[in-house]
Amino acid sequence: MISEPFSTALAGGALIGIAAVLMMGLTGRIAGVSGIAARLLPPWDRTLAGRLAFIAGLVAAALMVRLATRDLPPLVLQVGPTALVLAGLLVGFGAVWGNGCTSGHGVCGIASLSPRSLLATLVFMATAVATTFIVRHVM
Repeated sequence: MISEPFSTALAGGALIGIAAVLMMGLTGRIAGVSGIAARLLPPWDRTLAGRLAFIAGLVAAALMVRLATRDLPPLVLQVGPTALVLAGLLVGFGAVWGNGCTSGHGVCGIASLSPRSLLATLVFMATAVATTFIVRHVM
């Protein structure tokens, strides 16, 4: 029998994969969330409505879980607001510097066998493991 956390992760991964395939098939664009979100700022082009719809879908997913289960997964923050802001800035910097994020490189780039995306994914996963180790065992 499949455990609940595994089944929800499996369902979430499948939905991300379907969304990435649909976006590539319908628009010819990679479903990179950082790039989509960054281009919500001016100057706008004719793709603004699609970008807004994509981001709205990310928010609507949580609302759909709430409607379907009458509950939301618990949100447990183990750090304060300063660490959250610093983490957000570092992730944003990394996404810009790496010319993409986990969805762009990790999902779409690896699926298209991009060596650059494979390297980027290895770097951000290694960074995540090192950061988690430092936060949990050193600080």
